[in-house]
Amino acid sequence: MFQPAAYNAPARALHWLIVLLIALEFVLAWLMPGIRRGTQPVGLVAWHVGVGTTILALMALRIVWRVIGGAPAMLPAPRWQLRAAHAVHGLLYVGFIALPLLGWANASARGWSVQLAGLVSLPALAAQGAGWARAAGDVHQVVAYGLLGLIGLHVLAALQHQFIVRDDLMRRMWPRRS
Repeated sequence: MFQPAAYNAPARALHWLIVLLIALEFVLAWLMPGIRRGTQPVGLVAWHVGVGTTILALMALRIVWRVIGGAPAMLPAPRWQLRAAHAVHGLLYVGFIALPLLGWANASARGWSVQLAGLVSLPALAAQGAGWARAAGDVHQVVAYGLLGLIGLHVLAALQHQFIVRDDLMRRMWPRRS
């Protein structure tokens, strides 16, 4: 059976940590109260903001690591599949940078203090009351739903490779057993 080259340990660790945080973030988003005028960043809302900034920081680190550490060669596939894989991966990277930035801008417009992982204060991305940053909250929600669709495509493609094509693709990102 074909044994593809795997991603290195930091890339795998960042991938799975971000996966867990994204899952937590979507759960928090569904459980937290709706954000309206006068909503305060407490409870689940505060957790959502803190996890979002953590995802942003880890995605930035992941991009830096990808540039430094590279990635294994793509497996042989039709050109359209390779292009689709590149497009989905690129959109996931862009989306998981844009999504927290949009939320951060919206929080800034609301006058909320935004902290990285709830620990380090971050500067405001917009002036309090800025119309464009308030609208960023609506865009944030649309981007989140788009990312759910992309995550679904990503997972389905990985499962298709693993169980239909049987090229052992998932071993490239799966944590290694000792």
